[in-house]
Amino acid sequence: MTFIHLHGMNVIEHLNNARSTLFSIEVLPPQKGKTIDDLLKVIEPLLEFKPPFIDVTYHREEIIYKRRLDGLVEEIPLRKRPGTAGICAAVKGRFSVDTVPHLVCGGFTKEETEDALFTLHYLGITNLLLLQGDADKNPTSNAQAKAGHKHASELVSQVSNMNKGRFLHEETENELKTNFCIGVAGYPEKHFESPNLATDLKWLKHKIDCGAHYIVTQMFFDNQKYFSFVEKCKAIGINVPIIPGVKPLATKAQLTNLPKMFHIDIPEDLADAVEKCKDDKAVKRVGIEWAIQQSKELKAANVPCLHYYTMSRSEATVEIAKAVF
Repeated sequence: MTFIHLHGMNVIEHLNNARSTLFSIEVLPPQKGKTIDDLLKVIEPLLEFKPPFIDVTYHREEIIYKRRLDGLVEEIPLRKRPGTAGICAAVKGRFSVDTVPHLVCGGFTKEETEDALFTLHYLGITNLLLLQGDADKNPTSNAQAKAGHKHASELVSQVSNMNKGRFLHEETENELKTNFCIGVAGYPEKHFESPNLATDLKWLKHKIDCGAHYIVTQMFFDNQKYFSFVEKCKAIGINVPIIPGVKPLATKAQLTNLPKMFHIDIPEDLADAVEKCKDDKAVKRVGIEWAIQQSKELKAANVPCLHYYTMSRSEATVEIAKAVF
């Protein structure tokens, strides 16, 4: 049994071994000034629902520009949050649960990406979620000049090559082969950069063809969007597990923020219910009830796993999980 804790299982193994829908969560690295204990306290109440894996997001560095006394402008990189790899190792060590670090394209050279992957490999972390990542908020910065990957599919190819023992700048196949299980993002309501859903699905299929093993969806509030997305994926030959991502609404401001940031629709019934709320406490109630109904319907449809975007707060997700699992 100790062996399992040391080496863990990958997401696909967890899904294949499951007898019913699994429960998983995504957390954010703690902000500067907070400790790992703050994050562990968020995770602890959710362990009751036996998440086989926990995702830890990655946030790219931001640059601020400071005018110096000599009149020149200095570029200062701000890393707001501690490293995803270290947090994954800490969470895995503390709770004996597998962790899934997120890895993004932006702001890294391919060499830096390879180094990060070696670090994860040595830590015994075998799961990854590979994403294009947020756009650089400072397009003039040096990060832009780094010749890294532009698209998640290129990142998938690099990891896939490492799994075959093929590394950058090495002519021969290496003795070492990594064994990463690769997840990618899917967008039931299409990625905002895609002209239409069909084009977006073509790119998703490309990520699978490059070596991705499973898909986690962007949050959605209308289950029909997810069911229709799964059907369309199957129709073009995407046969990997597709894990739905669920997020309970928590504030009235999210009615406008979420569609703006994530390019998703909020169903009329949900929007109406939120509009009627007197305060955010009431909105949170509505959000939890909606997510419970959503989760029950998805679970009844035998989805492989329900993946909750906790935003590093546990109360709402605990309440939803109690009603569903």
